[in-house]
Amino acid sequence: MPIPGRAVNALRALLVPHSVRGIFFPGNPMRKLAAIAALSLLSVPLAAQTVDRNEVARILDEGLNRSQVMQTAQQLTDGIGPRLTNSPGMRRAEDWTAGKFREWGLANVHKEGFDFGRGWWIERASARMVSPRPIELTSIPIAWTPATPGRISAPVVVAPMSKEDHFARWRGKLSGKVVLVTLPNDGSEPGDAPFRRLGGDDLAKLDNYDQPQYDPEATDRRIKRLEFATRLDAFLKAEGAVAYATMSPRDGKLIHGSGYLFGTGETQQVPGIEIAAEDYRRLGRLAKTGPAPVLEIENVVHFEDADTKAYNILADIPGSDPSGAYVMAGAHLDSWAAGDGAADNGAGVAMVMEAARILKAMGAKPKRTIRFALWAGEEQGLLGSMDYVERHIATRQRKPGAPSSGLARFYGWADRWPVVRQPGYDKLAAYFNIDNGSGKIRGIYSERNLAAVPIFREWFAPFASLGANTVAIRQTGGTDHVFFSAVGIPAFQFIQDPLDYGSRLHHTNVDTFDHLKAADMRQGAAVLAAFLLNAANAEKPLPRLPFPTEPNVTDPFAYPNPDDLD
Repeated sequence: MPIPGRAVNALRALLVPHSVRGIFFPGNPMRKLAAIAALSLLSVPLAAQTVDRNEVARILDEGLNRSQVMQTAQQLTDGIGPRLTNSPGMRRAEDWTAGKFREWGLANVHKEGFDFGRGWWIERASARMVSPRPIELTSIPIAWTPATPGRISAPVVVAPMSKEDHFARWRGKLSGKVVLVTLPNDGSEPGDAPFRRLGGDDLAKLDNYDQPQYDPEATDRRIKRLEFATRLDAFLKAEGAVAYATMSPRDGKLIHGSGYLFGTGETQQVPGIEIAAEDYRRLGRLAKTGPAPVLEIENVVHFEDADTKAYNILADIPGSDPSGAYVMAGAHLDSWAAGDGAADNGAGVAMVMEAARILKAMGAKPKRTIRFALWAGEEQGLLGSMDYVERHIATRQRKPGAPSSGLARFYGWADRWPVVRQPGYDKLAAYFNIDNGSGKIRGIYSERNLAAVPIFREWFAPFASLGANTVAIRQTGGTDHVFFSAVGIPAFQFIQDPLDYGSRLHHTNVDTFDHLKAADMRQGAAVLAAFLLNAANAEKPLPRLPFPTEPNVTDPFAYPNPDDLD
């Protein structure tokens, strides 16, 4: 990386004698030449001094010419399919990925279990309108809702309910009905292209230091909203509803089926389905003009309770450092049930596994151990990576009465103080995460770690011609690096081309192998392998941010939104 201008000036002051700092160089001509040579050294990129480009070349050779990344992705998606945590599909994925790590010669391949809850899967499901005319509906059972008692037939009632205050309006009106609980809207058309790659302006906008916001009371408000699903289910059951339906949040016949009441003893009693937005709105219009449409629904779904533990898959390339220091890469193995979990996150899993295969195949001998993790329970609150952090890295003081299971466990984890180091805290030198689809890696978020920025720019130098060279200061959230970062570990998420991840694929029924981009995934696996090897072999571990301590509330004068207090 060329040294920035201000640094050049500072180095001039240190390295160039006072008599040669000006334009005119009096005296000995050899002294003049020495001064010019000293100045010229300041513009030489530093990357060649810290990055072993021969190793990068070997990584690119193995990763681009003998890649297995798409074969791995195809088996996870076409072969195994949806991988809802603790479902039979997830159990198959756990065994298959661990087997591949062993086949490739990795060491210490094992599962780590943590308390999760019930497994659940869909055998078959259908929903159709039978009057005023027959129409097949695009729909899916909501995860962790019960089966219907065979095929049920009932009229709909549009009864939007988003808070307990709404229950009174519908009391005594829901018996024997399929209750449409989402308020129908008038639809929307996308204003942006559904498939895109990042341009220079897009990447530049990512380099933005967003100041941290701390509002610990927001945690209690989020938990309260989560509890509404349980209260709605109890109300529908008491009122005699036969099923309920929600509207897909996306147009285009996309459906998701996401549900979060997976804990033992907390699953719902009333069958639920999500209906495609276009079909749902049609039902709403027909119900408004009358008579109410009649639906026929059959959900054949199953709970799995034989083993309530979920399992992370871990594997190592051992390092030579006797201290046990290591670096780590991870991606979440679980998915939702609507599609095959390809972009979210079979792509990330395949790239992490391919990075392991590349490094092992080229005979890498790292100083620090390189560990690979495939997480469970990410879609239900990053629970797998949370368990790893609590087990090996650091814990946070739990508030009295705070939820200890389910999705509610996720909320507020980063607001608990103090942070208490575990014995393995200092051993983990860096964590890298992939969970943004199959798009090409364009750079990395440094997560406000200013000291890591110049290091990452050097590491990216060999990959500039492959489109990866952006280092953005921004902090990101929503995936498995979060809890590592929250306890002070240098933990990072890569910048990737979005493709159609957010517009069509994320959590939907069309998240299949067809949308994965092979060239991008080969590039991504190679970049990850290089970053892991650089981090493992660096003379010093990556710099850390100050150890986290409780901040002051950002806005001590703010009043909560009254709607959040209901």
